[in-house]
Amino acid sequence: MNELMQKIKDRDPAEKEFHQAVYEVLQTVKPVLDRYPQYRQSAVLERITEPERMIMFRVPWMDDQNQVHVNRGFRVEMNSARGPYKGGLRFHPSVNLGIIKFLAFEQVFKNSLTTLSMGGGKGGSDFNPKGRSDNEVMRFCQSFMAELFRHIGANTDIPAGDIGVGAREIGFLFGMYKKLRNEFTGVLTGKSLNWGGSLIRPEATGYGNVYFAAEMLATKNQTFAGKTCLISGSGNVAQFTAEKALELGGRVLTLSDSSGYILDEQGIDAEKLAFVKTLKNIRRGRIREYAEKYPNTIYTERDPSLGFNPLWNHKADCALPCATENEINRQDAENLVRNGVSLISEGANMPSTPEAIDLFLDHRLLYAPSKAANAGGVAVSGLEMAQNSMRINWPREEVDGRLKIIMKFIHKTCLDAAAEYGEPGNYLAGANIAGFVKVVDAMLDQGLV
Repeated sequence: MNELMQKIKDRDPAEKEFHQAVYEVLQTVKPVLDRYPQYRQSAVLERITEPERMIMFRVPWMDDQNQVHVNRGFRVEMNSARGPYKGGLRFHPSVNLGIIKFLAFEQVFKNSLTTLSMGGGKGGSDFNPKGRSDNEVMRFCQSFMAELFRHIGANTDIPAGDIGVGAREIGFLFGMYKKLRNEFTGVLTGKSLNWGGSLIRPEATGYGNVYFAAEMLATKNQTFAGKTCLISGSGNVAQFTAEKALELGGRVLTLSDSSGYILDEQGIDAEKLAFVKTLKNIRRGRIREYAEKYPNTIYTERDPSLGFNPLWNHKADCALPCATENEINRQDAENLVRNGVSLISEGANMPSTPEAIDLFLDHRLLYAPSKAANAGGVAVSGLEMAQNSMRINWPREEVDGRLKIIMKFIHKTCLDAAAEYGEPGNYLAGANIAGFVKVVDAMLDQGLV
C-alpha cells in the first residue's frame, strides 16, 4: 500500500487533498485486503483510486460590463460500479483538479453507504458567484452547461449542488441542459419543487448529519436535549444542521463564514436562525451582520496567522463542522478535547485533518466521518431521482422518514463493519470498510473494465 500511495503522489504531486482522502481509506481497509487476497490479485486499489474519466474544459462568459472572462470547468467521473455517477458541482475560487478528485473519491464510498444504486463523481469550476448579479451567474451557468451536457444524463451522470451552487444555479444549469437536449429529465438534483425537486432535499445534508449524531449519542444512552453545539459555516448544511439540532433540544452557539464567526452564548434560536437564512440565502450578506442585529453576540474576525480557528475553542458538548475541508487541525482538535466536546459529526466534506482525526480516535470520542455523517444529502438526491423516474412527488413526511431510516442504516452498517474487523466503535474504519467492500465487490462482478 505504501508503494501505491507513493505512486499516486509521484503521478499527481500537487493534489494533496486527493492524497489525504486516499491515504485515509488505504489505512483502514488493510484488514479487508488481508482477509480477501483476491482483492489484491485483481488490483482493486489501483483501479478504485484512478478515475474512470476526467473532463476539463474552458468556460468563457461575459459580465454585466461586457467584459469577457474565462474560467475552468471540471467533472471527474470516478466510479460507476454501483450506478450512474452522482455528486455535486462546486463553484469556488479554490476549485482545482485535485479538490474535485478528492471529492469524487469520497463520493464513491458515501454513495455506496446510502443503500441506493449510485456511483460517484464530482465537478465544478473556479468561478466565484459571490458578488455576481443573477444575469452574470446565469451566463456563466449556461456556458458551463454548454460543454458539460455532452457528458451527463439521467442514466449516466447526475450532478447536484455543492458550495456556490444552490437552487438558483441548478435552475440555470437545468434550463440550458433542457434547451440543448430538448428533453425534460432528472439530470440534476436539487431542483426547485415546482419543476421536479424533492421536499427535504435542501435540508437533507444538515438533517442527516444530526440524525447520525443522534444515533451515536443513543449508543451512550444520551440525546441532543440540553447539548451545546459548535457549528461552523452558515450555508445550507450549517443552517439545517442547526435547525435539526434545535428541534431535538440542542443549543447552538456558533456559526461562521469566510470572514469570521459569531458566538451567541444565549443560543441561536429559531427566530435568530430565520434571520441567518434571510441574511445568507436572500441578501447574501456576511455573518458579522448577525452581531449587529443581536448585540449580545461576539463577532470574531478570521485571522489566518493564528494557526487555529478560535471557533473550536469554546466549551461545548458537540462539534458539527459544516464549512469546508481541513477546517479542524491538530490544535483545533486539542482545543475541542480540552473544552469537553465528546462528539464530532462532519457535515462538510473531510473537514478534519488526519492529525485531528487521530486525536479524536485516541481520546475515544464519538467521531463521525463525513462520508457517513453527511450522506443524507446524496441519499435524498437519490430519492429525488426515484421520484423523477416515477413522475410523482412524495410528501415531506415520507421523504424525511426515508432519510431517517437511511441514516440509521448507515450508522448500523458502520458499527457492524468496524466490529467485524476488530475496530469496535470506530466509525471511520467502519464507514471506509463498508463502503469499500460494496464498491469493490460490484467492480469484480463486472469484470476488468
